[in-house]
Amino acid sequence: MSLGLTGVGFAPLIPWQIIAVLGVIAFLLILWGLFRGARGTSFRILAVGILVLALFNPRLESETREGQPDIAIVVVDESSSQNSGNRREQTRQALADVEAKLARFDDLEVRVVRGKETEDGTEMFDALVLAINDLPAGRFAGAIMITDGQVHDVPKDPPVDPNAAAGTQESQPEKQRYDAPLHVLLTGEPDERDRRLVIERAPAFGIVGKSVKIAVKIEDRPGNAGQSAAVTLKVGGGEPRRIQVPIGPVREITVPVDRGGATIVELEVEAMPGERSVINNRAVVAINGVRDRLRVLLVSGQPHAGERTWRNLLKSDPSVDLVHFTILRPPEKNDFTPLNELALISFPIRELFEVKLNDFDLVVFDRYVIRFVLPSHYFDNIGKYVRNGGAILLALGPDFAGLRSLYHTPLGQVLPGAPTGRMLEGGFKPALTDKGRRHPVTSGPAVRQAEKSWGRWFRQIDAEARDGETLMTGTDGKPLLILNRMEKGRVAQFLSDQVWLWARGFEGGGPHAELMRRLSHWLMKEPELEEEDLDLLSQHLCLTIVRRSLEEKVPPVTVTAPSGNNEVITLEDHGDGSATAEITARETGLYRIEDGIRRAMAAVGALNPPEHSDLRASPDKLEPIIKPTGGSFKWIAEGLPDYRRIKPDRNASGLSWLGLKRNGAYVVTGVRQASLFPAILFLILALSLMMLAWWREGK
Repeated sequence: MSLGLTGVGFAPLIPWQIIAVLGVIAFLLILWGLFRGARGTSFRILAVGILVLALFNPRLESETREGQPDIAIVVVDESSSQNSGNRREQTRQALADVEAKLARFDDLEVRVVRGKETEDGTEMFDALVLAINDLPAGRFAGAIMITDGQVHDVPKDPPVDPNAAAGTQESQPEKQRYDAPLHVLLTGEPDERDRRLVIERAPAFGIVGKSVKIAVKIEDRPGNAGQSAAVTLKVGGGEPRRIQVPIGPVREITVPVDRGGATIVELEVEAMPGERSVINNRAVVAINGVRDRLRVLLVSGQPHAGERTWRNLLKSDPSVDLVHFTILRPPEKNDFTPLNELALISFPIRELFEVKLNDFDLVVFDRYVIRFVLPSHYFDNIGKYVRNGGAILLALGPDFAGLRSLYHTPLGQVLPGAPTGRMLEGGFKPALTDKGRRHPVTSGPAVRQAEKSWGRWFRQIDAEARDGETLMTGTDGKPLLILNRMEKGRVAQFLSDQVWLWARGFEGGGPHAELMRRLSHWLMKEPELEEEDLDLLSQHLCLTIVRRSLEEKVPPVTVTAPSGNNEVITLEDHGDGSATAEITARETGLYRIEDGIRRAMAAVGALNPPEHSDLRASPDKLEPIIKPTGGSFKWIAEGLPDYRRIKPDRNASGLSWLGLKRNGAYVVTGVRQASLFPAILFLILALSLMMLAWWREGK
């Protein structure tokens, strides 16, 4: 607490406008006296002046002031680049040292803020500016940044010079005015070495079954021109492949796209001798595999009421390119009309089932029966097509139980359901099995939730499920829909031809469109319909683990963070074939999960964040903004500095110390006023001068 004299003030006894009018009148009268040559004018002027001053009532003012402590801001870098070497420990020691040494000053308050890491890199100045804006005016003593120097929100323009003229500052209002020194304590070591793998170009999409090219470059600091380094390539968590890449020039690497959906490509270059950290030796590219067009061959055989059901479904799907052939002659028509005269165009048997068979993603046989249109070896070709990765769907009618059944061709070797030779007649409601309630084809809400309201069917082929998974049953629990994986390919059997009853809404119908759409897309290997799958979904800082399985017991999942830390997560089973868990990402970068069999990856933030573009500790980025404030840099590895309070016009740093400005801020807690002259004194002076003027005039 202190008492400070602030100056002289006025408390007019009457409004100052009246005083001004009276003064002007008196001044005019005095001028008239001077014009007439009246004596004693000088005494009259003094008397009028004394009276005007008395009316203004001058007072002596003083304030009671309470000193306010200055505030120093400490900004701590907590970005992932601080994981390199012992920078975290250096940061902890430096922060503890700053707080301990600054606590000695009674007139200084310390506030600690944390720099954050975003997709754009490390943001330290945003945190500093927010902290400064929260300070009372005139109390900012300075800032101390504890960082490795890799800061990505450094202002482009240097700060306004605090010692510049006020007019200069007002002409540049958009710049931050740092009226106190900004100092930096650098973690890491001087002259560090770093190698970085840079993705110069990478496609966001690729056509399934084709390859894409990724352009990469290896940067060494300091450079090693003319040398090469080994780059390890992993596609979708598969087997690694090593490639020699020259240091400096851009090199293109060919990557195959084997599946739809996101494919994570990992690249890692071998470490540089003496390199402090290898975190930026890795790069990740996400390529979304898309199919050019899903090509489907639909062969309709025996005419029936639901003949167009499959055609309408496949034609309505914009991602499907459909080729459809219908054989119109029923098997009981035994005339001798040549086959090439039974259609407007000839059936291109050889082109479809030999030359171009592998171009199709799916082949659908809708109530097709043996009618000697396709030679036996073409069915053998179809079987090989399935084993090599193709897919077939059989929507079967009564003929499948007879002598003309496709089961009696070489194709029967890949079919999971074997007909018993009997037809099951009578109304029944299709039902989901336990596996059907967990399989993605039939566990979707549009299929599973409306099961009780499904309409009846009236005909089914009796068959035994030799292999695969039975998802739907009909009469007496007999298999109705069987799915199977045959080596690299897939097979589905619909043991009834009456799905059209649902399409026409009989007894309320059923989810025919959704069921058949999901079934055909499962056969064409769409990733989201895999029954055994592990996936990791990223949304901001939330990671969602999704495990699909036909088994009720799901093993725990191991989560590996970008830093290499592992965490075991137990998933919650939802009873529909999916088990999930959510975790919060505490780091940015690539997360990996595995359950002992399957693996998945997802990126939090940028795949190749700016934070990892250069891991060397350096003051270069901060120097243009720090120097104009009078601040300086100190390497923590070379010893922690001392701290001093300085006057605003003094140097802010020395060889072993850093200075924080002493502002002398205060708040006024009281104001005292006292009259400058007593009223009796004004009266005596005024009367005396008037008497002198009268005396001088009388002589």
